[in-house]
Amino acid sequence: MTDTFLLGGDLPVRRIGFGALRLPGRPAAARTRAVAVARRAVDLGVTLIDTADSYDLGDNETLLAEALHPYPDSLVLATKAGRINLGDAWYDCGRPEYLRQQAELSLRRLRLDRIDLFQLHRIDATVPPADQYGALRQLRDEGKVRHVGLSEVSVAEIEAARRIVPVAAVQNRYNLSDRRHEDVLAYCERHGIAFLPWLPVAPRTLTPAARAVAARHDATPPQVALAWLLQRSRVLLPIPGTASQRHLAENVAAATLQLSTEDVAALTAEPAGLPDRP
Repeated sequence: MTDTFLLGGDLPVRRIGFGALRLPGRPAAARTRAVAVARRAVDLGVTLIDTADSYDLGDNETLLAEALHPYPDSLVLATKAGRINLGDAWYDCGRPEYLRQQAELSLRRLRLDRIDLFQLHRIDATVPPADQYGALRQLRDEGKVRHVGLSEVSVAEIEAARRIVPVAAVQNRYNLSDRRHEDVLAYCERHGIAFLPWLPVAPRTLTPAARAVAARHDATPPQVALAWLLQRSRVLLPIPGTASQRHLAENVAAATLQLSTEDVAALTAEPAGLPDRP
């Protein structure tokens, strides 16, 4: 198991990243703690941070810039567009003009000249997919985006996108209890595409097997779940999120947890459960 991965073939990142979704922007005291968590992630060696334009209506991106700009040369920032969050409801919006607008806003909020990894948050069923991929290709050709990614996609959708624009990363849900995207993972392995499993540690991943393995290694079940992902495939780059510095340190330390062949077999053999949420 290697500790780094070349994202897009040219951006080295540590394989345990950080998902910024759970960093609160309000009230002021919570924001101060969130800024400290983001800074601590970088101090602990995290080099891949994932956010989205829809997280806290864009303020999550602003918070990251507040915490980390000017960015270390080693830090890779990934963001997403194509989904709108209105409270409890999510809506897909893949109109090319909207994707362009959101890319421009992300550049401004993150204080960047170019986004390292710009991901289509969801494919909008009401817009021709080729139009959505074409918008990503145009942003890449203009130098506003370095690499393009997709989220919650099938193998067929990845292949269709790659006919229009190179795809450097896929972000689908994948964890010990939700392995529906095994075919996508296999495809990413064959083509050297990074697979960023979102929700890498879900409540249902804390299984009896995970607890037993954790006890043998003096580790926590979430650390075992992350270590299993790292040893499951060289292209998996988990992006666990937290607003706790203690949990952040535990997550990062999972990269040093070496599971035995028997551990991995026991974890893999335990039946995957139902998804924790849609």
